[in-house]
Amino acid sequence: MPATASLAPDRFDLDTPCLLVDLARLDRNIARMNAIASRLGVDLRPHVKTAKCTQIARRIFGGATGPVTVSTLREAEHFVADGFRDLLYAVSIVPSKLARAAALVRAGANLQIIVDDGATSADIAVAAQREDVTFDVLVEIDADGHRAGLRPHDVRIVEIARGLEAASHLRSSGVMTHAGGSYACVGADALRRHAELECAAVVQAAAQLRAAGLGCARVSVGSTPSVSFAEDLSGVTEARVGVYVFNDLVQSNLGVCTLDDIALSVLATVISHKRDTGRVIIDAGGLALSKDHGTAGQAIDYGYGQVCDIHGQPLADLRVVEVNQEHGLIAPRDASASAAMFTALPIGSRVRVLPNHACMTAAAYDTYHVDDGAALQRWPRCNGW
Repeated sequence: MPATASLAPDRFDLDTPCLLVDLARLDRNIARMNAIASRLGVDLRPHVKTAKCTQIARRIFGGATGPVTVSTLREAEHFVADGFRDLLYAVSIVPSKLARAAALVRAGANLQIIVDDGATSADIAVAAQREDVTFDVLVEIDADGHRAGLRPHDVRIVEIARGLEAASHLRSSGVMTHAGGSYACVGADALRRHAELECAAVVQAAAQLRAAGLGCARVSVGSTPSVSFAEDLSGVTEARVGVYVFNDLVQSNLGVCTLDDIALSVLATVISHKRDTGRVIIDAGGLALSKDHGTAGQAIDYGYGQVCDIHGQPLADLRVVEVNQEHGLIAPRDASASAAMFTALPIGSRVRVLPNHACMTAAAYDTYHVDDGAALQRWPRCNGW
């Protein structure tokens, strides 16, 4: 899907709130992760749930298409419409969704699915036969007790894989995991250890399948923090990472990136001064920024977002401390700096806000305004399920 024409000459003359993407930072983040995957000897299957934008995904593959991970069937449909054919739907599927997934396969996609339950797998086998479409299926492994999946020593992994192989329209193609527990790790040493734990879990599960005489062509790991700090992924075939294209304040606090690596921000307008409470009010509230306060309890609490000037330079002392639906309230960490804040941010001025959780913040928008330093382009993103 082509990008729209550039917006110039005043590239920040936009209705607010809106999403801005710093193109130089985006490309730098992409290049860094591509280099990591190359060094580790694994294929990169980026998770597009963060960007939900085919233009951004194509930049990862040098302008072409490539293997991607999706979290909704709506994402899968959006990417297939733009020529992407190799997709992993990385959320446990249920029979009621299989007809829609089958339509994508009939449209030419290789849509792989995941399971972690034997009874559900049997029901999916029936549905796949009814649709007369064959799916590659991965068994989800729980590497760290974070969410879904089976623990790597669970005998049901082999039982599920045998059931998949026995089904006429399903193929057992491997194992996958998401190291969500990496988000509780801070610093290089802790993240390296978690990457080792994640790798060991799927490699153990793969070995269990092979020992039972079953194939395991795919061994898939994921999470930006763990892959960013992995030193050895022997036995792993692919890495699924997503938020790295933008980064965010949570990633910065974990040690994955710096503020200078955060490519996504929300452009907002100052709409009021509340001198009695020491607050500057902007038109970006809980809907525009999200109410994800993921930095609470981390090394630096950024409230609901770090405030930057119009050029994206952090105003170190200012953060969004409170959000209502359409109002964001900015305050300095030091209350004595309020007078300077009012002077620096007159009513009508513009600020950028760096998000805590890029995926959640971007979900409120259907368009990115991509800034190359001279002009903007509009790139569409998909939403919904």
